[in-house]
Amino acid sequence: MNDSASYSDRDYLDRFFGEELADRDPDLFASLKDELHRQQNQIELIASENIVSRAVMQASGSVLTNKYAEGYPGRRYYGGCEYVDVAESLAIERAKKLFDCKFVNVQPHSGAQANGAVMMALVKPGDTIMGLSLAAGG
Repeated sequence: MNDSASYSDRDYLDRFFGEELADRDPDLFASLKDELHRQQNQIELIASENIVSRAVMQASGSVLTNKYAEGYPGRRYYGGCEYVDVAESLAIERAKKLFDCKFVNVQPHSGAQANGAVMMALVKPGDTIMGLSLAAGG
């Protein structure tokens, strides 16, 4: 690879990973900005649309979005989860303190519910369902 190609590759990667949404897609940025303004200036009466703090939005849109971490801290099915383990362990310890309890699971349960909904829609009573264990790729 020559120096000019190396520079252009680096430049592309810097833009790809460093460019702000406002510069990359001004129309989408404007839409999100308008939605934030709407949420901050109207009362939302739908519980599932409760407005969250800036800190929660930053955590939700963080680098953890890029990481798949199935399993529990210290017992994941994939490597490279050590920092996810730290974040999840923090959540566990904080929830245990908040609710004054010894055990807490902070992982969402929607995947299992989605699987159940699909099964209910596709199978009839008495049908056989086969599923692989997670360790076998299921």
